[in-house]
Amino acid sequence: MYRKREQGWLKHLDFIILDILCAQLAFVLAYGWRFGWPVEWLSWLYSGMPSGYRRWLYQEAIYRNLAFWMAGFGIAVAILFNTMHDVLKRGWLVGLRQTLAQCGLVFGCVVIYMFSVKDSELYSRLVLWITLGAYIILAYFTRAAWKGLLRRRKQREQKRAMLLVADEASVHEVIRQFETHPLENISLCGLVLTDRDAVGETVDGVSVVAGLENAAQYICREWIDEVYIAAADTNQTPNRLIDQCRQMGVTIHLQMVTLGSGKQTVEKIAGMPVVTNSINIATPGQMMLKRAMDVLGGLLLSVAALLAIVFVGPVIKRKSPGPILYKQERIGQNGKKFRMYKIRSMYMDADARKQELMGQNRVADGMMFKLDFDPRIIGNEIKPDGTRKTGIGEFIRKTSIDELPQGFNILIGQMSLVGTRPPTVDEWEKYELHHRARLATKPGLTGMWQVSGRSEITDFDEVTRLDTEYIENWSIGLDVRILVKTVGAVLGHKGAM
Repeated sequence: MYRKREQGWLKHLDFIILDILCAQLAFVLAYGWRFGWPVEWLSWLYSGMPSGYRRWLYQEAIYRNLAFWMAGFGIAVAILFNTMHDVLKRGWLVGLRQTLAQCGLVFGCVVIYMFSVKDSELYSRLVLWITLGAYIILAYFTRAAWKGLLRRRKQREQKRAMLLVADEASVHEVIRQFETHPLENISLCGLVLTDRDAVGETVDGVSVVAGLENAAQYICREWIDEVYIAAADTNQTPNRLIDQCRQMGVTIHLQMVTLGSGKQTVEKIAGMPVVTNSINIATPGQMMLKRAMDVLGGLLLSVAALLAIVFVGPVIKRKSPGPILYKQERIGQNGKKFRMYKIRSMYMDADARKQELMGQNRVADGMMFKLDFDPRIIGNEIKPDGTRKTGIGEFIRKTSIDELPQGFNILIGQMSLVGTRPPTVDEWEKYELHHRARLATKPGLTGMWQVSGRSEITDFDEVTRLDTEYIENWSIGLDVRILVKTVGAVLGHKGAM
């Protein structure tokens, strides 16, 4: 799933909010300078903000009203005149000019407002002029400081791994554009040339990692977040690769070519207009809300995991000496590997015994591994008379206690509360192109196929269909419904994984 960046004025909503705060602070400072600082301000430092703060912040109602109108004018000017356009790319001189434009327009609106309400003679001219001067200074330096902070944060963020597909005629210009837009936070992890086989060569510092014929297999097996396709001649557009990427659920950026299906949006990558096609597109607001849910849920799960370890840990140690937590390499979003945490419910040699039990696997094609009765689980054994005995391991799995430590994975952003279950490396290596669509979103603790039958579903193509359906129709409401169903399934011990 691709996270769409905000366009228009919403793209710089943080700068608009900071600008409004600067205007309000400038007005408060000017008012205090002219009329003195109320004694109540000092008491606020010790006893908290009084309930009647509006009365003492501005002693006169006309100044309180003007403060609110000034905030509205700031928003209106920023939106109507687009004064925050390219704010991150401005030099100091252009930044000063745009700050003067924003502050001047807001001040002009204030003057018009005062004359419109016929109260202009009641306002102190000194307050207004000090407000304007302080507003310009505060706004300029606050913007500069915030831009510096955003740039440092961008440098610390993990870059998006992007595969570039281009012909030789356009590849040099495209790479140059990426180099001149470092704030895009993109890493060109490889290159595919459309008009000749050049595997092993390097073009402008970017390695040619695959040919056009085997590019889909390379994307399926490697960590690729997005694919950028550029061609000087639109007739050379690799349509077969586009179809394969769409089948895998990989986000595609196609330069100036309209795609026939999938969810699309027009944006800029490295300053160049592209039509972006993805299995689904989420807004920053949606992703922020989903992440907030993940952080809250991850905290609760992590606390629950620590409590569970206190109670079941000693029993695990006694029945099967070894670590209580089990770490396993899994495949995450877009093929990125990570270590997933679980409370150990199996004997230490469980992975080694997996191959010998493969003949009993309920999933015939081996795309997942599920047994009716797994002897690798702590306490599980088949007695001479054929009866089956279970122990602490089966209890841990039936109650889903083993899943609780994944709250740590959720907190650090490797997983989400709701998503698709991350495959093991050996399962991932068997994926065909359409299976790769499961990796188009962040892996989850629970998901569509788990609440649709959980371990009762043994057809992996059905699992893929349900997971793809989840990604295509994703919404916050769908996540909430899946979480509610998951709680019911866990409490009812239905189809525990």
